[in-house]
Amino acid sequence: MHGKECREGRYSPVVTVLAILAALVSGLFGVVTRGPTTPICRAGEPCSKPYPHAILVFSRAGATRRVTTDVKGAYRIALAPGRYALRVQGAQFGWKPLFVTVPSGRYARANVSVDTGIR
Repeated sequence: MHGKECREGRYSPVVTVLAILAALVSGLFGVVTRGPTTPICRAGEPCSKPYPHAILVFSRAGATRRVTTDVKGAYRIALAPGRYALRVQGAQFGWKPLFVTVPSGRYARANVSVDTGIR
């Protein structure tokens, strides 16, 4: 056996275990906010608020994972390293970012802003 693959074209058990471990120690965390929360934003007052119970949907290569924020809008999800499309379920006026990247071997912060459409 040379490299990552066996002669049959399958990955060796060691590579498979390493891939699983990388997924366990990699992922994203952050806070989801929504705003503006009022038609007129005032100086010194926040114009956005945490988004409790928001459902984030991460998709890549046909695989989809979901996570729900807590009452403070925070989330944490284990994901395999790579680039994911991000969707906020039920968001009508958009969100940012649309794509997120999970680094290998660690968790990265990915805060999300959801537009309420208030103008």
